[in-house]
Amino acid sequence: MEPQDSLLTILGAVFAVLAVASLIGALLKRRISPRAPHGTLDNLNARLMAWWVMIALLALAFWAGKPGVVGLFAFVSFQCLREYISLTHTRRGDHRALCWCFFFFLPLQYYLVAVDWYGVFSILIPVYAFLLLPISASLGRDTTHFLERAAKVQWGLMICVYCVSHVPALMTLAIPGYDGRNVLLILFLVLVVQSSDVFQYLWGKLLGRHKLAPAISPSKTVEGLVGGVLSSTALGAGLWWITPFNPWQAALIALLTSVLGFFGGFVLSAIKRDRGIKDWGSLIEGHGGMLDRVDSLSFSAPVFFHVVRYWWTP
Repeated sequence: MEPQDSLLTILGAVFAVLAVASLIGALLKRRISPRAPHGTLDNLNARLMAWWVMIALLALAFWAGKPGVVGLFAFVSFQCLREYISLTHTRRGDHRALCWCFFFFLPLQYYLVAVDWYGVFSILIPVYAFLLLPISASLGRDTTHFLERAAKVQWGLMICVYCVSHVPALMTLAIPGYDGRNVLLILFLVLVVQSSDVFQYLWGKLLGRHKLAPAISPSKTVEGLVGGVLSSTALGAGLWWITPFNPWQAALIALLTSVLGFFGGFVLSAIKRDRGIKDWGSLIEGHGGMLDRVDSLSFSAPVFFHVVRYWWTP
């Protein structure tokens, strides 16, 4: 099957699932609570509407090719970093370092992805930004909570920019026999990781009995985690035909990325609880902020990228 045909098939299936889920959500709302608010159903329908928008934007980016994908995720990184910095404590002495983050390292990181310069892309933020940002902050001559503030800025740049940029970086991999199909790797990663979140939510609502860590994420349960990871692993195995993997490899990689995706959300939830907030923002109705939606990708994307690069490229 041609790459475009595979892409259209998968996206068509996703839109069909969304259409069925939206119809069910509308019917349940009409039958159970047509006029009065209903917390669970209203949240479900808001989430579904947001998914329509997000999948449509992803489809448009795929249609635009590599520039569209790089541009979309550059915007995602900018929004995530903005949400993160807005909700973490900074001081005037950090402003110079923040300017470096937003106006130098973020655009440069995505430029390096766009031009396939892996040698610099892979070390720009972990090495050069890691060293430059505290130097820049120290020039502000403010030592109050300096270590904590420097770590916060470095963490934000790593999670929101460096880690997320590994999603469009999948377009740069030269996999033998897979020419012109790299966009399907992005689709595989996004579907597996994001479906794991959805499956965890559904299994948790259906079977959840044992809280995983109420102090960090009150809604997450052991049953939801196990059911969600196994379900997304099965989905990944079923999507092996759009990847360079065989079914067992696809299943194992889906398992790895689902587990990492869970811990991405878990770690970012711990940060939110530390800051005393529920969501990173309100950009996406029913989901919270942009960072609430891509927290799982931030942990899974770099590992997925390097697994594919080291085992499937020359």
